[in-house]
Amino acid sequence: MSRSLPLVTAAERRDRLGRRHCLAPSARAASAVLAADAVVALHATDAATVYLSARARLGGGGPAEVERALYEDVSLVRLLSMRNTLFAVSAESAPYVDSSTARGIAARERRSLLKHLAEDGGGLDADWLASAEAAALDALDTGGPATGSQLSAAVPALRQKITIGRGKKYEARTGVATRVIRLLAADGRIRRDRPRGTWTSSQFRWVHTLPWPSVPAAEARAELARRWLRSYGPATEADLKWWTGWTLTEVRTALAAVGPEEVRLDDGRTALVSPGDTAPEPAPEPWAALLPGLDPSGMGWADRSFHLDPAHRPALFDYAGNIGPTVWWNGEIIGGWAQRPDGEVVWRLLTDPGREAADAVAAEAARLADWVGAARVTPRFRTPLERELTA
Repeated sequence: MSRSLPLVTAAERRDRLGRRHCLAPSARAASAVLAADAVVALHATDAATVYLSARARLGGGGPAEVERALYEDVSLVRLLSMRNTLFAVSAESAPYVDSSTARGIAARERRSLLKHLAEDGGGLDADWLASAEAAALDALDTGGPATGSQLSAAVPALRQKITIGRGKKYEARTGVATRVIRLLAADGRIRRDRPRGTWTSSQFRWVHTLPWPSVPAAEARAELARRWLRSYGPATEADLKWWTGWTLTEVRTALAAVGPEEVRLDDGRTALVSPGDTAPEPAPEPWAALLPGLDPSGMGWADRSFHLDPAHRPALFDYAGNIGPTVWWNGEIIGGWAQRPDGEVVWRLLTDPGREAADAVAAEAARLADWVGAARVTPRFRTPLERELTA
């Protein structure tokens, strides 16, 4: 007789999301670092997302709370990692993220740049690249934090240009500075420091830093899978593969090391949870949230059907699959929001959630507007509904 698997309903998954992602008011995080750890990593491709994702999970404080973690305590750091995407993770998690994903990306970045240097035929090679990297680090040590353009002005090697795709239709002459800086960042030898301008700016200064402690890759993948499963379970192999960008073999090996338990979903599929994590999640109090584009709660699974009506997807995602700013009620996406040029936060509900929900959304929008203050937020990846709301 086969063993009956514990059932985790879609409603229970939404309860888990509200509590574990620190979105329900009683579950909010005490710091930006704890907010990041609650979802393993905060998307950081769009500079504002780190701040707005942390804000939605914090009990109080303003942008300065996040700035302090990023630039003073350096307890929250940006790494090019999962899915070749920039994330902000806690310093405690960083060695696992670095060894499990960032090291492989850095190796590919280096191979790619060396290939382009060789194809250019201008005599630039691995020795030249090592010299250029060393000169960039020396410039940062001597002059302090610098933008990419300031580094190029200080380091002649970074002003070199090479030809990409010589003799082909897409042939282009391009500078090497961005590629060399990206490689140094991927290697963990430099990190993003305070930007030029406000917290919404992506024009970062760079500082010299030490690489993260080395952790065996298999061990790091197992630890990252364990943390992800605690935050996002029940979930599937396919969800973890999508979220990390690992191969299926790497995913299965990491999960085998974790030893997850199987549960049954109410649509008949099976999924995985952390060992011993099969008990029902206590339902939090009703909650509303306005989450930014690329927020982890909207991008944590390949299959989001338990919190997103497929009919709403065209309005809320761009052509590449990036989620835009969303309105949530009790773990479900019910609409989208935007900030107009005059600073007003506006939203549209794509379903009728009732008066209580509408009032809660309005209160959360007011809280968001107060937190953002004079700053203006335009998502890097704009979606149909966000464009309509700001037209």
